[in-house]
Formats: sequence, C-alpha cells, structure tokens
Amino acid sequence: MTHAGQCLCGAIRYQLTGAPQTVALCHCRDCQRSAGAPMVTWAMYPEAALTLTQGQPKTINSSGTAMRSFCPDCGSGLFYRNEEILPGIVDVQTATLDDPEALPPEITIQTAERMGWMQHVHELPEFERFPS
Repeated sequence: MTHAGQCLCGAIRYQLTGAPQTVALCHCRDCQRSAGAPMVTWAMYPEAALTLTQGQPKTINSSGTAMRSFCPDCGSGLFYRNEEILPGIVDVQTATLDDPEALPPEITIQTAERMGWMQHVHELPEFERFPS
C-alpha cells in the first residue's frame, strides 16, 4: 500500500509505503497553533516509510523535543517527529495526502486540550458550499 501527498503549493511531495500504525485526531494546543485549526489528523508511520520525492521542508522545534516540518513556501504543515516520545516515528498530516479519505482517524488524542465547542460541532447548520 502506498500513499502520496504534497503541500498546498506543490513544492514538496512525499510518498508513504505500508500501513500506518494508527491514525489519530489530535486536539493538543501545539497542533491547534501550528495548523490554525481546532485539531489535526495524523497518520503514524515508521520513519523508513516516508520518502520525499520533491522539495525540502523546513523543520522547527515547536516545543521541547517536538519537531514540526512544513513547506517553507506555502506554510503547509506536513510532518511531526518527537524522538523522545515516539522514537523512529514520523506523523504525517493526512489532509496533505492526495487522497485524504484513504486514512480515516481511528482514535482521538489529547482531548484534555480539546476546544469545548468541538463536542457540539456536528449540531451546527451545514452548507455544501458558502451560505447564501
């Protein structure tokens, strides 16, 4: 099984081989700030499963031993590594996959930092596009 993905502008492309160890929705504050969103979905892979096929992301230390990689051109978040907590693992933001529906979340993590209104988001009015 292989999956490919890219950043928003296409400057960085990557490929994943094999199945993820897990796919998780993360509600931690660092993910919220990094993505500018209430949560991020991550697919956890062994580092060897990730191949960069185009471009080079920029990596910053976001907190302690956490390293976040993103496109230096468009800013799309791509990868997360934390050798202290998850040695040999790379987390990949599933929304950057060419087929993001291929890896649906299996668990929800860091719910202690979940925004309270997220528990009721499914009750909001829905529009297929913009409301008129």
